[in-house]
Amino acid sequence: MLLPAKAEVARHLEQYRAWERRLLLAPADHAVRGNFENTGYTLCVLMGKRCAREAVDAAEHYLRGAQHSQGSQASQGSHSSQSF
Repeated sequence: MLLPAKAEVARHLEQYRAWERRLLLAPADHAVRGNFENTGYTLCVLMGKRCAREAVDAAEHYLRGAQHSQGSQASQGSHSSQSF
């Protein structure tokens, strides 16, 4: 499966969280609800999920995996430079 750029996923996840906070403050605001639903749909498309909650979970997992792999590559690089 072709995965989206991590920066793009992070940007859309941040937007989703921002609209989620706004919706919690104004649950009756139809414009806020619409924007929240649109950002959820965008995450669904990016992550290949049918439900916004699953898409958010997948995005968070995808981004966490990127952090872990960068950290492990850095630690492997430091170990390999020390070996003779």
